[in-house]
Amino acid sequence: MSTDGQERTAVRTYVPAAQKAEWEDHADRMDVTLSEFVRTMVQAGRADFPVPSTPGAENDEAGSSGPADTTTGGQALEDRILDVLRSGDPVDPDELVAAVTRDMEDRVYEALDDLDESGRVKFDPRAGGYTLDDGE
Repeated sequence: MSTDGQERTAVRTYVPAAQKAEWEDHADRMDVTLSEFVRTMVQAGRADFPVPSTPGAENDEAGSSGPADTTTGGQALEDRILDVLRSGDPVDPDELVAAVTRDMEDRVYEALDDLDESGRVKFDPRAGGYTLDDGE
């Protein structure tokens, strides 16, 4: 069925139950369906918009709720830098970079774990890193 002139098709993904519960909660707070939430977050990620790693972590504590939380990548980066600097103590530039990029590093390793578990990549010590798992 199509409401906007474009044919739609189903996409299925498998996530841990806790992740789905977080997504459902966030979708409810945004007053959208789970499908709309997932579609929006995928498109936001593809547009290089940052997506908080855990609902309720950064923006929700400040009293924000929902769609107004989306900002451009540059603004979100500036906001994260300001959050780190709010401790009041001087922050070394390398520590600042580490604090701001820590979430991305965690997401990369989580994705690698998922890809390894699904048999799409493997860690090959002889090759010195990850490679595509072509079944050989």
